[in-house]
Amino acid sequence: MEKRSPRDVAEWMLEELRELGWLYQDEAVEQIRNRFGDDFVYKNESGGQTIDKRVLKAFLKLTESEVVWESSERAWRHRTPDALPGRRQD
Repeated sequence: MEKRSPRDVAEWMLEELRELGWLYQDEAVEQIRNRFGDDFVYKNESGGQTIDKRVLKAFLKLTESEVVWESSERAWRHRTPDALPGRRQD
């Protein structure tokens, strides 16, 4: 099996987002673990599984101007004209 990078995972996340319109963090964590392995997810301080910071950094680099984080949904979506400035939408 070929070695995967955080960017590979971030590119997969972007493809999923483009296909589905939304990318929910909990679903993404499970898919990433299954497709790419445990190297790209970790257990946070609260005991929940989350996406590795290297992957999130690569995803931000790929999507900085076109994607926002909807904190209430715990999901990413495409930026719309009425979106607030910045990445995080509340």
